[in-house]
Amino acid sequence: MTVRSQLQSETIECPLCLGNGELKRIEVLDRLGVKDFARVAQLSAEEAFRLLQAKHDREHETAWSRFEGEVAKRTAEIKERHKDELRSAQLERDNLTRRVEECLREVAQLRERNQQMEAEMAKVAHVGKREEMDFAEEARSWGGIAVSEKLPKNGDFLLSYRDPSGAPLEPRMIVDNKDKASVTEGDFKKLIRDAKERRCPVGIVVAREEGQLRQHDRERRWGQEDGVWILRTTRQWLPRDLEVLKPVFERMRTEGADFLQKNSALADEIRRTFVDLDEVERELKRAAKAIETVSLMTAKYRDRLRTLCDAAASAKIAPKPEHDGSLTAACRQ
Repeated sequence: MTVRSQLQSETIECPLCLGNGELKRIEVLDRLGVKDFARVAQLSAEEAFRLLQAKHDREHETAWSRFEGEVAKRTAEIKERHKDELRSAQLERDNLTRRVEECLREVAQLRERNQQMEAEMAKVAHVGKREEMDFAEEARSWGGIAVSEKLPKNGDFLLSYRDPSGAPLEPRMIVDNKDKASVTEGDFKKLIRDAKERRCPVGIVVAREEGQLRQHDRERRWGQEDGVWILRTTRQWLPRDLEVLKPVFERMRTEGADFLQKNSALADEIRRTFVDLDEVERELKRAAKAIETVSLMTAKYRDRLRTLCDAAASAKIAPKPEHDGSLTAACRQ
């Protein structure tokens, strides 16, 4: 045991480095003929990790490039879709702006048209009111006729004959004045409603001129519609029509408002009478126009003949040209 301990504790020089201690691990292993498996393993592991890292880096770069490409593609798609949405929104906004502008123009046109209509309605109301006042003033000048004040609704005036004391007599007649291009069926329906509201058996539509009555109105100026007797007339015809109807109204006053309903033949005769009177009046107008035309032509030809006579007298008095002295002296003598 003592010898072994001494041998173990005895130091000797290293046969490889001769005690210099300057050999590297790999040199020691090479001189001993032993490979550094740990180093080889470490280097192999490092190489493997390097290769693995390189492969991972390449895959990472490839994946990242693919990701960036996909992101760019998706971004481009989103951008294009956003452009389409923006374009659609722009188109919708343009359409909405155009519609708003069109609506504003229509509103402006409607406002202007409304103002024009209001002005026209004011003119029509003014003309209608003036027509009504003119009619009332004229009708009050007719002998034996009573005219009420302007009615607030259901017609313009109530017209009737009056007794010697001035009191209005039955039947009362409701009057509706019209001064427009043409009376319409609605005017007569309104008159019938107004007559029923005021319990008047007779309604009168008074046009300003004959041309404002329709052909049907001129051919059937007197007739019954829905229980009301309607007279279609003009400002010029009304006094004459009232004179024609005066005996009928007297019979209606004594025998009742249904007097004419019981005498349809009399109602037809009154209607024909109005047509005949209108035709006579038209013929009288034509005759008056013909007389006026003849008078104008007579004055025209009279002036023409006077001019011709004056021209002939001037030609006869004018001296003739002198041919010689003897002829001139003879003419002077």
